[in-house]
Amino acid sequence: MPSQVELIDGHVADALASGGRILAGGGATVGHVVQPTLLVDVPEQSKAVTDETFGPVIVMRPVKDMDEAVALTNASRYHLAASVFSKRHGHQIAGRLRTGMVSVNSVFSFAVVPSVPFGGIGDSGFGRIHGADGLREFCYAQAVVRQRFRPLLPLMSFSRTAETETRLGKIIGLVHGRS
Repeated sequence: MPSQVELIDGHVADALASGGRILAGGGATVGHVVQPTLLVDVPEQSKAVTDETFGPVIVMRPVKDMDEAVALTNASRYHLAASVFSKRHGHQIAGRLRTGMVSVNSVFSFAVVPSVPFGGIGDSGFGRIHGADGLREFCYAQAVVRQRFRPLLPLMSFSRTAETETRLGKIIGLVHGRS
């Protein structure tokens, strides 16, 4: 879409104007084709960091440890999806991310499993598709209860009597050992 190409180019231009630089890729956009771009030294307030780009643009930034990486990821208001690459701790890291979907040691693999719900949280994504959660998006829960017999003690009634209260007190005493 032409509007998306303009948005992607705008995010890259904003990153460069605020001190970021292109480490790899980049180049002229030709029609609807945007060249893959790897950006570094991009400030946290840049649109390439704070907004959803939905284009072949990656902002790479060093972090001191995994806690900082998780904190920066969770600081966003967008939480559609994430990818975690790790030899030993991928599932633990994935569990700490506030996101609708996470792939461990792959990119976008959650999208190819039809039984896995697809969708984001926060300001990203709308509802779910795929899996049981996706089917629930097209439904609503409704509870229907029918009284089949009269209760022994009419507890849920405004016509409850003092005698009913006394009986209830005795039952509670028997059940919980209090008088």
